[in-house]
Amino acid sequence: MTGERAEREALVGRVAQLEAALSSTQTALTSTQTTLAQVTAERDKLRRAYEQLKEQLELLRRRIFQAKAERVDVTQLEIEFAQVKKEVDSLAIRLGDAAVQQPEDGDPPDPPPTRTRPKPTGRRNLAAEEMPEERVEIFDPALEGVAERIGFEESCKLSYRRGSRIRIVVARARYRSTSTSDRPDEEPMIKIVTAPMPKELFPRGLLAPSMIAHIIVRKYRWGIPFHRLALMLATDGVKLDDSTMCRYAEDLGATLGCIVDAAAKEARETAFCLSTDATGVCIQPVPTGRRQPCRKGHFFVVLADKDHVFFEYQPKHTSAAVCEMFRGFSGYIQADAHAVYDAVFRGEARSGPEDPAPQEVGCWAHARRKVWEAAVVTKDAGAREALLRMHKLFELEESWAQLPPSQRHARRQLVSRPLVDAFFAWATEQYARVKDTRGLVATAFGYAVRQESGLRRFLDDGRLPMTNNHSERALRGIAVGRRSWMFFGSDDHASAAANLFSLIASCELHGLDPENYLAEIIHVLPYWPRGRYLELAPKYWAATRARIPERQLAVEIGDITVPPPLPPQEQAASR
Repeated sequence: MTGERAEREALVGRVAQLEAALSSTQTALTSTQTTLAQVTAERDKLRRAYEQLKEQLELLRRRIFQAKAERVDVTQLEIEFAQVKKEVDSLAIRLGDAAVQQPEDGDPPDPPPTRTRPKPTGRRNLAAEEMPEERVEIFDPALEGVAERIGFEESCKLSYRRGSRIRIVVARARYRSTSTSDRPDEEPMIKIVTAPMPKELFPRGLLAPSMIAHIIVRKYRWGIPFHRLALMLATDGVKLDDSTMCRYAEDLGATLGCIVDAAAKEARETAFCLSTDATGVCIQPVPTGRRQPCRKGHFFVVLADKDHVFFEYQPKHTSAAVCEMFRGFSGYIQADAHAVYDAVFRGEARSGPEDPAPQEVGCWAHARRKVWEAAVVTKDAGAREALLRMHKLFELEESWAQLPPSQRHARRQLVSRPLVDAFFAWATEQYARVKDTRGLVATAFGYAVRQESGLRRFLDDGRLPMTNNHSERALRGIAVGRRSWMFFGSDDHASAAANLFSLIASCELHGLDPENYLAEIIHVLPYWPRGRYLELAPKYWAATRARIPERQLAVEIGDITVPPPLPPQEQAASR
């Protein structure tokens, strides 16, 4: 018995040792599994970070070293997504046929003519153009006087003659007048009287209106900085330092702000859709005796239908600044979905509590840009399919570009709306697939899904544009020019420059020569009544100019006869 007990106790002890070893092993295994899970999670995190950095590097490489145009091989996309293309095309054709068969409001059902590339006409015919001509006759010394000359074989070349400076001599007549006194013992007094100087925007200034306009257009339309312009003028024999030009620019821009303000007031009251965008500029710091970096300000551009173009400088890119810009406007506003515009669409820019808030119009070009970046960098199938679906919408819009708004609206309802519905239903599924991972694909589909209401807005009216590209094109002059002039001297100078940018861009919109327009406005403005500055805006200048005597406008310095205001009926008709 004693031996059995001892053996049993030994076995119990052995089992206890094994259980302790097993427990220790299980604890170690649990710790190892926990460590493995942590290492695996860290590896996955690093792998995702690596993939994101790889995407960003590829995107930056494309932006720096490759063409910036957002081009894609649509043919390849059509091959990859043949079934999707077939469905989209069949739906568009079927709905398009219905649109043609059911014209709205008696509009003609014929589709607009397709755009074809013009046939080359050969070398440009300079002889048919109006320009000064110089004739150079070339003779053959060996044949001249020996053989009979029967004519010339003529060809034309385009030449250039540098423009010349002009000195305007302002000759004011002087008169000798004799005044007699009531007292007989006093001799008559002789007085020398000089004709009064006509009103000028810059009294006793060095520069005439045409030279001021020339300088302003070179700087604010063509982006030539003042120091370079001074060198260019010096080659023509004109000595003019850049500080003088800078002072003229700031004074003129601040003065012409009355015209821009009048046009902006009209736009806020009558415009259907305002399209806006912004870009940054550098502002020179106030001198303090030590070196400081430039501050950053922002130029906003606002396109009011096809009537006016405005540039407005804001020191800060904030919601408060944007609300002040659009205060009292209750129509459509097209922007790029930046957060600073959210306050406007929430109604914080309303003049009164009863006024409706503006409605947001999204930009399909911005949505496509994010999809394009995801498609070319990650080669994601969903992003590439999204490009194909968007391409069809852009293709339809281009084919309807020449239609009147009522017909375009009807086509959009019958053809574009079903395609847009299908796109967002599909994009929502794609976003659910990638929303838990960070990257270009999630960003692209997230933008489209979150901005769905704004992107659908162009379907509400045929006058609403599908993209905000026209605003970005308007900002191109500033984006290109700042490479040369680099910064503005102060906030006041930037605000004055915004007024000049506005008038020049509006001149281009209405087909006016900005240099001639500014020269005439500088001449006319000192005589113009305060309450009628809107008549001087580029939109109305052609009609206003026709009512001013031509002989007065032909002379840069002289009196101007202000025509009477138009009757209210004619004013309404002109607008």
